[in-house]
Amino acid sequence: MRDWLKNVRKERGLTQEEVASSAFINRAFYSQIENGSRNPSFEVAKNIATTLGISPSAFFTNEFSEPFQLALRNSPMIIAHCDLELRYTWIFNPHPDFEPENSLGKRDDELAINEGTLDLMALKQEVIRKGKKMRKKIYFPLSDGVHCYYVFAEPLVDSNSQIVGVVTASMDITEFTTDEEE
Repeated sequence: MRDWLKNVRKERGLTQEEVASSAFINRAFYSQIENGSRNPSFEVAKNIATTLGISPSAFFTNEFSEPFQLALRNSPMIIAHCDLELRYTWIFNPHPDFEPENSLGKRDDELAINEGTLDLMALKQEVIRKGKKMRKKIYFPLSDGVHCYYVFAEPLVDSNSQIVGVVTASMDITEFTTDEEE
């Protein structure tokens, strides 16, 4: 099941028929994509993603090469894309408190509201406003304690060099900050 796809579609107030029509496929095929029994081609994924305001790579996260997945899953790195409204269009390897499927289409303050998420949103807004790369150390209260992330953010641009969102790579440096403080 691709519950994340169904949730994003419903949050956008769209029917399966409307998404299918925008993606130039029939509703039955879209329904099979949504329930996970069929996989879209990249072109179809791109059309669906455009309609829903997400990244087409969301359909293929499990298809990334094993070394890529292994390297990131065993690292303290989180990689994400957000649109201009700071809604996640793609996320890989988040903290266990957050499921990628439940994060798509949502802003940080819709997932959790705390000083860390507000700082992260402010950083993303500044990257969009200034149109340049930035980085910042941000502390987040999570279920297993406070985590410190070093967040690298830069504008996400389209083929016309127009800013369409923000890309972030966040590294959990909690164990290093604890060592420094001791």
